[in-house]
Amino acid sequence: MKPQDVAFFFVCIVLCMLRKPVLFVWAGLGCLVLAIPLFATWTFFTAERLTWYAAAFFGVFILISTLKPQEVQ
Repeated sequence: MKPQDVAFFFVCIVLCMLRKPVLFVWAGLGCLVLAIPLFATWTFFTAERLTWYAAAFFGVFILISTLKPQEVQ
């Protein structure tokens, strides 16, 4: 398990504890913004991981918004 995986799980747990689904969208967008310079410098492994993390954050947001639409504003 890589350090970025540990950071992803930590951030995901913190966001789940905060119970604000919109923060998952912002975290996903942040991952994509961080991945852009890494793709430009050909650091493909980390950049690819960041795009997967962004997809996971977006997926959690979609899951929450489907199961509890009253929480998403």
